[in-house]
Amino acid sequence: MIIGREQEIQLLKDCYNDEYSQFVVVYGRRRVGKTFLVRETFNYKFTFQHSGISNAPKQIQLSEWQKSLEAGGLKVTEPIGNWFDAFTQLARLINKSRSKRKVLFIDELPWMDTQGSRFVSALEHFWNSYCTARKDIMLIVCGSATSWIVNKIVHNHGGLHNRINQRINLKPFSLHECEQYAKARHLPWQRRQLLECYMVMGGIPYYWSLLKKGFSVAQNIDRLFFDADGELRDEFSALYNSLFRKPDNYLTVITALGKKKAGLTRKEILEATGLEDNGNLSTVLKDLEHCGFIRQYNQIGRSVKEALYQLIDFYTLFFFKNIDDNRRGDESSWSKAVGSSKYNNWCGLAFERVCLAHSRQIKYALSIGGVATTEYSWIAPHNADQPGVQIDLLIDRADHAINLCEIKYCATEYLIDQDEEHKLLARRERFIRDTGTDKAIYLTLITTKGVTQNSHSDIIQNVVTADDLFAK
Repeated sequence: MIIGREQEIQLLKDCYNDEYSQFVVVYGRRRVGKTFLVRETFNYKFTFQHSGISNAPKQIQLSEWQKSLEAGGLKVTEPIGNWFDAFTQLARLINKSRSKRKVLFIDELPWMDTQGSRFVSALEHFWNSYCTARKDIMLIVCGSATSWIVNKIVHNHGGLHNRINQRINLKPFSLHECEQYAKARHLPWQRRQLLECYMVMGGIPYYWSLLKKGFSVAQNIDRLFFDADGELRDEFSALYNSLFRKPDNYLTVITALGKKKAGLTRKEILEATGLEDNGNLSTVLKDLEHCGFIRQYNQIGRSVKEALYQLIDFYTLFFFKNIDDNRRGDESSWSKAVGSSKYNNWCGLAFERVCLAHSRQIKYALSIGGVATTEYSWIAPHNADQPGVQIDLLIDRADHAINLCEIKYCATEYLIDQDEEHKLLARRERFIRDTGTDKAIYLTLITTKGVTQNSHSDIIQNVVTADDLFAK
């Protein structure tokens, strides 16, 4: 059973029902559910389906392709020697098919593009010379190496330029979709527990599929990440090695960003990593952004050159903060950490990332879903007179207002006392003074349980709770 993905399913069905042949690209982060989406949508029925093999040379790739052709009903008498011949044989299989619509599903496409194989050239030739001459073909290609898919297929400047009919960038589940998934699997948890799971794993369906209903959230996390045989114990290396053929520079950048909550500018990344300031760094940053591991965002009032790169992948963040330093191999590490200062600090950081990933839900909770907005952060440095200030989310609105968002993770209602009131008002005044804005500034609190009403809470104009983040 497939949860959510209504829009993506409809896009695939629209392509299937189109009058002409369609070239569809599905891409997204490893474990996000790309293969499952395609298979479920077409009820596992394809004229031809094949999956590339990780780290296999060209001849093994071709040999497996031949087996897939034979599984589809084509008898191949001689070994296939190159990708042009491989696609010629695929055309033979299609010619034999009596299906009204020939659906071809090629999964893990990047793995087939081995050095010197001319795979992309053969794919271009197959689509342009054979498929576009017919009206009955739906070619779906898929891959986790998002940067390869985007650079070689979506932004292809050769034979596939402007040939893609539909591109589907499959995103992780939202909290709403994770809640639907948990209900479908009879996980007996309330939203607080679901939120904690999301802060650890994000909305990656495969990770959620490993949760067992007979265990608490903490027990599940210990079992998956800290147990000697945990299914996700070695996920970090598998994740980056599967996406990038030469992952060293990517890991160097990710590691540097993992140490800085607000993120780093390009200049600061260079200083932290020792990498050279050239096109290779630009490629690394762009690839990590395509894969959804980092985001580039601007600080209000700063130039584009001062844009920050920030780690936003939930699992990677959890790895750096809780797994990487678990040197003793304590298999109950998370259960023992719950309630500690380290645990609470991590919850605060992870909850901020959850809020950033659900800015649309926050906007609707503020009744500004239809207002054009730009999301920023703002950092004011420490000086002799005042401490430094960091605001993780500013919603700059076209209706001449700004929501200055304070994000607070708290197990109970958030209490604003006199000191906190003075601190919030000082932040607001400093923001107005330093930026020179003439827009209305709304102090907005985003917290798990809401705010305790008292004589100090009236300074908050808007309150968004964790329940609001679960909206569709």
